[in-house]
Amino acid sequence: MLGTKELGVGVIRIGVDVGGTFTDVVVTTEDGEAHSFKLPSTPHDFSEAVLSGVHSVLHSQGIDGSTVRDVVHGSTVATNAILERKGARTGLITTKGFRDVLELRRLRMPRLYDMTWKKPEPLVERVHRVEVDERVDLAGDVVRPLDMEDVKREVEALVAQGIESIAVCLLHSYANPKHESLIGDFIERAHPGVRLSLSHRVLPVIREYERTSTTVLNAYVQPAVASYLEALRSGLDGSKIVSPLLIMQSNGGVMESAAAAERPAYVVESGPAAGVIASAALARRLGLDEVIAFDMGGTTAKASLIEGGEPHFTAEFEVASGISAGSRLSSGGGYALSVPFIDLAEVGAGGGSIIWIDPAGAPKIGPSSAGADPGPVCYGKGGASPTVTDVNLLLGYLNPGGLLHGAMPLDLTGARVAFAREVSKPLGMGILEAAYGCHVLANASMIRAIKSVSVQRGRDPRDFTLVAFGGSGPVHAASIARELGIRRIIVPPRPGVFSAVGLLQARLEFHAKKTFLRRTRSIRMEELDEQLAELELEARRGLGEATIQGGAFTFEAWAEMRYVGQGFELPIKMPSRNAGWDESTRLLEEDFAHQHEVTYGHRTNNPTEIVHLRVVLREDAAIDIPIRESDTIRLGPSSEREAYFGPEYGLMATPVYPRFGLPYQSVSGPLIIEDYDATTVIPPGFAIERDEFWNLVIKEMS
Repeated sequence: MLGTKELGVGVIRIGVDVGGTFTDVVVTTEDGEAHSFKLPSTPHDFSEAVLSGVHSVLHSQGIDGSTVRDVVHGSTVATNAILERKGARTGLITTKGFRDVLELRRLRMPRLYDMTWKKPEPLVERVHRVEVDERVDLAGDVVRPLDMEDVKREVEALVAQGIESIAVCLLHSYANPKHESLIGDFIERAHPGVRLSLSHRVLPVIREYERTSTTVLNAYVQPAVASYLEALRSGLDGSKIVSPLLIMQSNGGVMESAAAAERPAYVVESGPAAGVIASAALARRLGLDEVIAFDMGGTTAKASLIEGGEPHFTAEFEVASGISAGSRLSSGGGYALSVPFIDLAEVGAGGGSIIWIDPAGAPKIGPSSAGADPGPVCYGKGGASPTVTDVNLLLGYLNPGGLLHGAMPLDLTGARVAFAREVSKPLGMGILEAAYGCHVLANASMIRAIKSVSVQRGRDPRDFTLVAFGGSGPVHAASIARELGIRRIIVPPRPGVFSAVGLLQARLEFHAKKTFLRRTRSIRMEELDEQLAELELEARRGLGEATIQGGAFTFEAWAEMRYVGQGFELPIKMPSRNAGWDESTRLLEEDFAHQHEVTYGHRTNNPTEIVHLRVVLREDAAIDIPIRESDTIRLGPSSEREAYFGPEYGLMATPVYPRFGLPYQSVSGPLIIEDYDATTVIPPGFAIERDEFWNLVIKEMS
């Protein structure tokens, strides 16, 4: 990791993951011990819960803020601004004739035969999308010079309309950014209070819609993210925590908060990415080559594929759709975001997802969530709509005495009354039968996410181990695994704050990318080296030369390739050129053909081409968060309660164990494992044991 000069003088590290329902804090101390704390999020100002959680942990452990080395943060601020349409009043400046790129989008529909479906409204209204007279061709040559008088007139009109943030996306600016730079220079001089996003800085690649959409998303969330990070920075300073604030990116690396404020499009999925990083570290530690990371929190459920101890990445993502997923599964129902992402799928099915009855009388789960305020009915904070958490409480899976070791009391009676009123009586069913049906229905939504990263990627989920975490993931994991035919499940220690643990395992990282459209066999080695050297320099600038002083960093070169004539490409790591250029080219094409076959089920003899080059600057060192055994281990169950496992089993007396109370040998279900931050449910037909690292290993009995 970086030297103390760059990351502060202390040794204490803090990871903070903000979700829609809970904020999770993990602190590692000088002796290697880790302490965790979970508290409700504060949607009106997420920084309040972050600062409160940090203060609580530091105070309880007697830690001086000045000894903190760094604070690593995963945030949903950018995502929420998009989902709730609460971003800045945004304007778009584009080349004459391209005003409606955001409207035209791509020819994709999430429901092919639904004539009532409407495209999502663009984040920039048409009146705020303006054109300027200029033209650059594909090679970067200026065909028509920029008319600066036209620029000044359009910018003044946007500012007069109350525009807070401006996105500039001109045709072929990735090949020649001169015109965009001139517009940016004018806006910065004339209107320094207006936020600015230039496409050649945000995403210098081809495809006009994706580049425009990404730049607009960056501009749309920039004021909200910047003000949030400024408030958080101020609050940390007030606590004498002057160490750097690092933000998790969607690609699984971290960056300085100042860089995140400038390019918030890169941190849209920062929270989910942290959980995947933690799962990949766990997979490497256990020697598992094929893992599906499954994270179910309070608002959403996420799934991601890990092979060879490393997550998959995608160059495009779709936000605010029914299912947020990588480009090959994009439905057209959301907004395209073409930046490096850990390839994951996300659905609106979490513990706080509201259960409702549609006009046809069928029960539905989400995507609306009770969030942290008011939260599920059982939280007793004024929630009136039953949620998945209420269902799990009614089924006996959750402790009626409260969560977080009793710090959060639960209202079982209130949950029963609300569920009967809103769900079971309208369905004409008993409470337990209806609750179990809703539990299964929630599982179906999450199975959809898991299939989208496995089956729809050409992988058989039965060949994988499911790593389940999040506050609600271990409750549903066994039932989901049974439906998918997955034979082994692992629930790590601290499952409810596992994403916060992943934040502390992430490394400083920066991705630099540019279009390089060439047939693979026609590329000259000198030209490729020149382009990669430019990207390496850009990556160093992005991370900051001062930041990388005193630490060990490596560069990885990637090529995004396709068969000539295809519309989309696959990322392939560039092979070593020690064997010579011809052999390296052959290996590159072979790696692409293999990846194409795994993804699409076939390979061809067609010629290939490189569309984009990407260089990754990544910190060498990775940190492992130790899990220590409890000083006082008392084997055996701590209590017993009745839990309902469906009509086949009915209500069953179910032992309840603390994690550190499990015996060393295998134990058959049904049983329930309670951690401070999560609950693990082992249905009948499954067995559980602990491994040497205190992971819960769950297997279906044959």
